[in-house]
Amino acid sequence: MTALDLGTRFLAATPTHEHRTPEQLRAWARIALDFGDELAEEHPELPQLDIREKTGGKRSGEILLAEYHHRDHRVTLYRDSLDYAREVSAKRGVPIAPEKLRRAAIAHEVGHHLLHGPRTRELNRRLGHRVLRLRAHVAGADELAVHRYAQRLSGLNPLLLNTFLTDALDEPRARSRRAGGAAEDTGG
Repeated sequence: MTALDLGTRFLAATPTHEHRTPEQLRAWARIALDFGDELAEEHPELPQLDIREKTGGKRSGEILLAEYHHRDHRVTLYRDSLDYAREVSAKRGVPIAPEKLRRAAIAHEVGHHLLHGPRTRELNRRLGHRVLRLRAHVAGADELAVHRYAQRLSGLNPLLLNTFLTDALDEPRARSRRAGGAAEDTGG
């Protein structure tokens, strides 16, 4: 699956896009990915940051790999989530080196920082989405741009990793539904 396919799938799964055409989502995904490429060309190196590591990123139904703290330009990496991401990826047949994942998580957070202000407005302008004749935000497009930026700086495809993690989070719920359905079927 290509980055464009994954990006289109990502936007399709984003709330507010339920009634968008696949063509519209694909066009928006292409614009966001291209914007991420441009961001990487403008900022090919990660800035020096205060990086702290701790646990607590893996919670019920949620996985947080890293956070960027705007006030003090600090990144927090969550070791438990990074370990889980590597485990899930390896089970899917795509092992990830710890340093590559760490760099991707940091680049992703830096990408969010870089996307603030004028760059966000420029991305929205290029997307061309309008509501009541006003330029509007396309939910998920900024995340796609940041994923692409992180991919360019780390060599790791965050969209693919995101797919793996989303699927892994959904597996226990799917098993529970199947088990519940089987129990209901035998009860009658």
